[in-house]
Amino acid sequence: YSLSFSFSNKSNSISLLFCIPFLGMLLSIAVFPLVKPAWWERNQKYAVIAWSLLFLIPFAIRYGFGVMGEQLLEVIVGDYFTFIVLLFGLFCVAGNITIEGELSGSPKVNVIMLLIGTLLSSWIGTTGASMVMIRPLIRANKWRSRKTQVVVFFIFLVSNIGGCLTPVGDPPLLMGFMRNVPFFWSLRLIPIMILNVAILLVIFYILDSRAYRKDLADGITPEVQSGDKAAIRVVGAHNIIFLAAIVVAVILSGVLPSTKAFSGGIHIYGEVELTYAALIEVIIILVAAFLSFKTTNKSVREDNHFSWGAIQEVAVLFIGIFITMIPALLILKAKGAELGLTQPWQMFWVTGAMSSFLDNTPTYLVFLTTAGTLAFTNGITTTLGTVPTKILSAISCGAVFMGANTYIGNAPNFMVKSISDENGIKMPSFFGYMLCSLKFLIPVFIIDTLVFFL
Repeated sequence: YSLSFSFSNKSNSISLLFCIPFLGMLLSIAVFPLVKPAWWERNQKYAVIAWSLLFLIPFAIRYGFGVMGEQLLEVIVGDYFTFIVLLFGLFCVAGNITIEGELSGSPKVNVIMLLIGTLLSSWIGTTGASMVMIRPLIRANKWRSRKTQVVVFFIFLVSNIGGCLTPVGDPPLLMGFMRNVPFFWSLRLIPIMILNVAILLVIFYILDSRAYRKDLADGITPEVQSGDKAAIRVVGAHNIIFLAAIVVAVILSGVLPSTKAFSGGIHIYGEVELTYAALIEVIIILVAAFLSFKTTNKSVREDNHFSWGAIQEVAVLFIGIFITMIPALLILKAKGAELGLTQPWQMFWVTGAMSSFLDNTPTYLVFLTTAGTLAFTNGITTTLGTVPTKILSAISCGAVFMGANTYIGNAPNFMVKSISDENGIKMPSFFGYMLCSLKFLIPVFIIDTLVFFL
């Protein structure tokens, strides 16, 4: 994401007032589903348009319509386009995979499914793992009354923390890979991930066991009885090929720009271009999604209760988030080096705090760039400068882990919430979910700080 442009001679910085539409966008997502849910469902696209225009028009008046147009095109072409195509592709392919058999939604089964999803996240991406695992998890717990905690911890682990081990796992790490951070460097984060996953799974097992016993005490029993066991099998397993194709497309998007043949792109406007690598990624993903639908029986999607509602909601809301967050990212880019961040624990918390509300990919790049300008001589040599291993670990974990702090911290969070809502699971509100993250995640991140980043 390009964060550099020349402000007018009148000013070398952007006013915080331009961030008001972004705050308005966040508050709309947080408040309207609580106070006017039906109205919000019908009119959220108009709210997105309104908040976007409230940023774009004053910004254009202040800096010129050319600058505004370039920034808008940069975020749409350079970020949102590939972002939403990737989500769409994974959503489609995962919707054509289902798991059949006895999955009774007991605490033990839920822990195993969360662990499998967490381990998958680093290899097929947090979005891919989330889309593959969320529907089987929902189906396994369909009979239960108390199951909100299952989805909340799924977001914590599968949609976020599990993606820290490879550049495929989460886009921030892919950006690091594109700037010469070795592909398997992030495997050294395994001890941090193990500690986080172990603590959260223990907490989850205690909470889920308590809820499970209450359900049984209320006379609620699993739909699958012990005498009616069926072998667990994956239906639509051939779609794993298309899932692998999407993963390859993501890897290519990081590798191809460094080659001479694919270093350029299609010029759009000003300095905005659609890179050949991004175009190849998009084509592979869309072909994979198309073939997935063509080769999978419709009954699989019916068993998954597949609908387009979740991806539509994400597409609408996130274009508003991407547009209105432009000034916040510009300010970070301009002022990041002046924040006095030199210690790993500082990088961990500031990167994490920003990634909780802004897109974690440009936030990662801002602080990676900041670290690269601090004239360190030992560490990982990137195209942005030499970054000490401990600081790079802190930035990486802050961006990946703390995306779990809010529904908008990482795209899979909102998709999982939308799919859960569609399936009748009463999910916490925006602020309710933040309360969960404060109760369960922040203490874990404090432990991370004390053990790994001081």
